Amino acid sequence: MTGFDLTKLLAERGSERYDLHAKYINHQLPRMLHTIGFDKVYERAEGAYFWDADGQDYLDMLAGFGVMGLGRHHPVVRQALHDVLDARLADLTRFDCQPLPGLLAEKLLTHTAHLDRVFFGNSGTEAVETALKFARYATGRPRVLYCAHAFHGLTTGSLSVNGENGFRDGFAPLLPDTAVELGDLAALEHELRRGDVAALIVEPIQGKGVHPTPPGYLRAAQELLHRHKALLIADEVQTGLGRTGDFFAYQHEDGVEPDLVCVAKALSGGYVPVGATLGKDWIFKKVYSSMDRVLVHSASFGSNAQAMAAGLAVLAVMEDEEIVANARHTGDLLRTRLAALTDRYELLHDVRGRGLMIGIEFGRPRSLKLRGHWTMLQAARKGLFAQMVVVPLLQRHRILTQVSGDHLEVIKLIPPLTIGEKEVDRFVNAFTEVMDDAHRGGGLMWDFGRTLVKQALQGG
Repeated sequence: MTGFDLTKLLAERGSERYDLHAKYINHQLPRMLHTIGFDKVYERAEGAYFWDADGQDYLDMLAGFGVMGLGRHHPVVRQALHDVLDARLADLTRFDCQPLPGLLAEKLLTHTAHLDRVFFGNSGTEAVETALKFARYATGRPRVLYCAHAFHGLTTGSLSVNGENGFRDGFAPLLPDTAVELGDLAALEHELRRGDVAALIVEPIQGKGVHPTPPGYLRAAQELLHRHKALLIADEVQTGLGRTGDFFAYQHEDGVEPDLVCVAKALSGGYVPVGATLGKDWIFKKVYSSMDRVLVHSASFGSNAQAMAAGLAVLAVMEDEEIVANARHTGDLLRTRLAALTDRYELLHDVRGRGLMIGIEFGRPRSLKLRGHWTMLQAARKGLFAQMVVVPLLQRHRILTQVSGDHLEVIKLIPPLTIGEKEVDRFVNAFTEVMDDAHRGGGLMWDFGRTLVKQALQGG
């Protein structure tokens, strides 16, 4: 027996968390958290809430960037992990076929009528990498199109189809892929005429800024792609598994049948990283065309028993607790109540999204006094006003949210799919108080804005 005691270790050294991170991991993260007052110490979590050492609860409207679709520590997922560990399965032998991957693939595919096979990796970016490789090999073509402002991951292949220069800068050369504007069918057709396009990868709702694809776009894009013998890849890493009020977000539009679909995040149950690439039979059979190519694409930890058990438990909970319907109902309620505030607040310009993926966009006010404050923030760095809203939501109302992307005046709400009217009431009431404060044109909120301006001008 070793002397390792995790509980004791956390009790003795848990208070060093920010110092340890600053010294050994990403030193800018604790610096950023200290600057905006997000350097909290959360002691425990359950469902859609955290608690600090004083017993105060915090409402989670971020869900770990969408990973915690069922909230934290769902009892069914926890029990499944206990069970799979206790089973002591002969996992990852590499030269057998365990039952859990097949069972999870079978269950996933019941949610789509036109896809046939699944590859399991470890993350969303791996799911995207798989789709890029499979599309290139299946079509024999090198180029993948992506949409401006898209986010598909940060490994080199997925970074090549990332539409944000802030993530790409300094990592060139990347793969020779090409951006088109979201919704621009003429630009898509122009690129397809060159005859070297393997696929278009698209998020049914872009995570950066929360921009849904225009009505009819996915179906029209699919028709163009297939006419030119190219494939449609739907990146459902964040939008999938009920987030938008449909199991997959592409299902919101009739007649859309992507050739490859990428999922991850919520499939993990918040415990064990897992990614999955769903695809058509002919694509998989072309990639794995012979026994010599049986391992031409694989992942060392892909299909591990813990991840598969978590995924199976997640899908069971989604059915038993009607999670997709709850996301649709609660999302409609939250979005409707927030949208009703746009006439009340001149700084609030738009509320958009589907299900429990909602974007709240701020914009230039009409009144002279507020316009001066707004101009000050915009001159320093776009996105500071949204950060001014996020901070008091946490500091005063104990609600965790995020700005939807760099240089964006958009807050993104992607809470656990299990929230209900109580959480909607809490968020809307808190948001209303914050916006009332902002529209007074003075006080602590704008003082904090000046602090953010100073930080932005100093940089580094």
